[in-house]
Amino acid sequence: MTPPRPTPLLRASQLLALLLTGAAYWALAYATPRAHFTQLLALFAVAGAAYAWLLHTRLPLRWGLGAALVFRLLWLPATPALSDDFYRFRWDGLLVSHGHNPFAETPAQLLQHPPADSAALPMAELRRLGSHLNSPRYFSVYPPVCQALYGAAAAAFPASETGFLLVVRLALLLADACAAALLLWLLPLAGWPGRRALAYLLHPLAIVEVAGNVHMEGVVVAFLLLTGALLVRRRTRLAAGALALAVATKLLPLLALPLLARYLGWRRCGWFLGVLAGSLGLLFLPFVSWSLLLHIGLSLDLYFQSFEFNASVFYVLRALGQWLVGYDLVGGLGPLLGAGAIYLAFRLAGGGGQRGLAAVPQRLLLTLSGYFALATIVHPWYLVPLVALSCFSPLRYARVWAGLVVLSYSAYRTPAYTESPWLIALEYGGVLAWAAWEYYQGRPALAAPAGGRG
Repeated sequence: MTPPRPTPLLRASQLLALLLTGAAYWALAYATPRAHFTQLLALFAVAGAAYAWLLHTRLPLRWGLGAALVFRLLWLPATPALSDDFYRFRWDGLLVSHGHNPFAETPAQLLQHPPADSAALPMAELRRLGSHLNSPRYFSVYPPVCQALYGAAAAAFPASETGFLLVVRLALLLADACAAALLLWLLPLAGWPGRRALAYLLHPLAIVEVAGNVHMEGVVVAFLLLTGALLVRRRTRLAAGALALAVATKLLPLLALPLLARYLGWRRCGWFLGVLAGSLGLLFLPFVSWSLLLHIGLSLDLYFQSFEFNASVFYVLRALGQWLVGYDLVGGLGPLLGAGAIYLAFRLAGGGGQRGLAAVPQRLLLTLSGYFALATIVHPWYLVPLVALSCFSPLRYARVWAGLVVLSYSAYRTPAYTESPWLIALEYGGVLAWAAWEYYQGRPALAAPAGGRG
């Protein structure tokens, strides 16, 4: 579809779309409690429609980069209303800034049985935060890069929640700026126009979940792109260090290893894995204890065997299992589906088609998409890396999914956190329909484009 020519009327419509988007983000940041789902959905719809129009009409790159910055700055003084995870971020940060290992015990254990160094801890503030935590009986699941940022923010503002959030948001803004620069450099090398960076930088989910709800997926995106940039420059060991930083932010980038092994070959892959393992060892070293692996293992076990939210394949299999055997099969299905995702990663890595580095982003997009399709939990912010990877692919289903995943916020309309099966069906039905349309249109070619495409 040929985009409209840049007439004064078109530019006026783009300016109006930017203003409406800014107004929607301001309302989401300062006037939309999470329980007000209808209002939340309407504001996301405004931002999503404006996003689609701006990309379709080829918003000038400079306008887009400026708007991406302004939209993120709007959230700087806001307290996240759509997610309460930031209370746990600050809890961990306070422990780290006072020299206490955040993996040593659960918040409930620390408050009920204060440790020997409790005199050095801000117990009054921790007790206040404890009443806001959504998982006080679970061990921390945030790796070292997260802990370092949370600890630095808490050290800078030990008594100020707003100050803590300001430091974290500035760090996330820096990560997004690095991601923008890397996208603008990498996309032309892969055969895509640099303007495709706006597909990530202006996506409502990337703005709301990273700048707004201070989730660390934006940092993961920056480190993944840095890994790719260093591989382009054939700086294999530095690339391994960059991937280690991504893994030490969220564990999910480990799924990229089969794809990178295919690209690097056996000899380079050996060096890569060695540096990766050593770097991860150094990053985790400040938190090493006999209980660390046990507690992380317990958290992962709970993730795969107990928790469920906004799933797709798992919910279908769960319903089938309840019909056949009469009880919830999450304890058995979760690990089985996780193993299926790992199998899919190796199948995609070993499949035919282009073997160069330019093929890695799309294959990683498909790998992570398969993982989330089989996952028992798919929170909205999990999909942010998919949007970034879609910039290197003709496939656009990830952007659609990242828009429809907002429907999962309907679960927070009541304190009981009750999901709507109809809205979940609408979300995944919409994504499946779009992906099927793209498949039949011939979009999923694994080769990099020969020339620039919008």
